[in-house]
Amino acid sequence: MKITISGSLGNIGKPLTTKLIASGHDVTVISSNNDRVEAIEALGAKAVIGSVNDVAFLKNAFAGADAVFAMTPPNLGGSNIIANTTTAGKALAEAITAAGVKRVVMLSSIGADLPTGNGPIAGLYNIEKIYETLENVSITFLRAGFFYTNLYNDVPMIKGAGIIGSNYPATATIPFVHPEDIAIAAAEELQKTPSGKNVRYIVSDVRTAGDVAKNLGQAIEKPELPWIEFTDEQSFGGMQQAGLPEEIAGLYQEMGSGLRSGKIQEHFLSNTFSVDGKIKLEDFAKEFAAKF
Repeated sequence: MKITISGSLGNIGKPLTTKLIASGHDVTVISSNNDRVEAIEALGAKAVIGSVNDVAFLKNAFAGADAVFAMTPPNLGGSNIIANTTTAGKALAEAITAAGVKRVVMLSSIGADLPTGNGPIAGLYNIEKIYETLENVSITFLRAGFFYTNLYNDVPMIKGAGIIGSNYPATATIPFVHPEDIAIAAAEELQKTPSGKNVRYIVSDVRTAGDVAKNLGQAIEKPELPWIEFTDEQSFGGMQQAGLPEEIAGLYQEMGSGLRSGKIQEHFLSNTFSVDGKIKLEDFAKEFAAKF
């Protein structure tokens, strides 16, 4: 198969490219960074450099592709983030139609069933709705859990204050995912052609925030590491103090509030979706400790 991947060689793109190349597929990788060409080609893939907002570029990148992995970059600028994410999704959808692509796997998220109250995930809700209108295209919305790797953002807090936390309690139940497990699921889906539009959740483990503190703490030899629930105001202020732009901090605060209420994870937890990922919290804790 000829498969085009957007998302460059990030935590998902690199293992996904590696898996598809190993399976004998002809892979093209989209990146916005010319410095990535050598690394992409070293994996055996073709590199194309351009913007996910450029429909003409994307159409050429998708030309002849049997399948496309569509991923919008996170944090498209420090302002108008939802609008910018949605614009990128529109460009991808327009190029998919123009190039005549018949199979698409879109990286989405838990909470993408909600139009609001989910922080930056609202942009993925918008893109899912755009893709739903595409005719004669088989689409899987690959809704990923909360990335384990986001927990690396808490390293300064752990080192500086001896705590970990957010604006949701230790009892909050969170579906987590490892990027490697997303890559495995994406590779599986790209090689299938189901009919219509489908949702697949990819989750590695379902654990409480308290479990996160316990397992990370044990792995880094801080067994008493506590999970602290912050107020929304404390969470927002802490993120701004750490250097996040106001709009991004506000969106992450809203996402934390959605996890606190349970709305973001409700659709996954209240249905019989399987936990397909293999990398459990205990496994990730070892990775975390190695980088801590």
